[in-house]
Amino acid sequence: MSIKPKTAKESLTVLTELVLPNDTNTLGNLMGGRLLHWMDIASAISAQKHCRRVVVTASVNNVSFDQPIRLADVVTLEAKVSRAFSTSMEVCIDVWVENLSTGLKTKCNEAIFTFVAVDQLGNPINVPGVIAESDVEKQRYDAALRRRQLSLVISGKMKPEEATELKAIFA
Repeated sequence: MSIKPKTAKESLTVLTELVLPNDTNTLGNLMGGRLLHWMDIASAISAQKHCRRVVVTASVNNVSFDQPIRLADVVTLEAKVSRAFSTSMEVCIDVWVENLSTGLKTKCNEAIFTFVAVDQLGNPINVPGVIAESDVEKQRYDAALRRRQLSLVISGKMKPEEATELKAIFA
């Protein structure tokens, strides 16, 4: 059975949160664990929108904490499926912070999560492919295959000589 691919835009999920005192550390900065929690929620919703099935977090592939997020900042997370494989989906999350006093919006963090779609018994099931349209979507789509091949080589599930995308970088 063939599943019709979807555009990356169809999975766009935007989550907005206000940083409250209970979310911060003793320096008044958002705790990294709280941000990871928000990222997991936003990216899971994005993956579910893409495949219309239950998804589980398979891995957190990359997280960058580029600058602190302060108490009372408004945090907006934008999550979008960058690429889908047979049963898994890579989701890129961009994190923006807005100071409500000044109106200044700044990209401060980003992450990449991987999800697997599952059936009622928890078994992996096939997901639709992704159609990348914008330049950023195309770059992320291509990079997703390289990240996947690297992960498979490191885990021993793929032989290095089979990782054609990785080899192309060095050729």
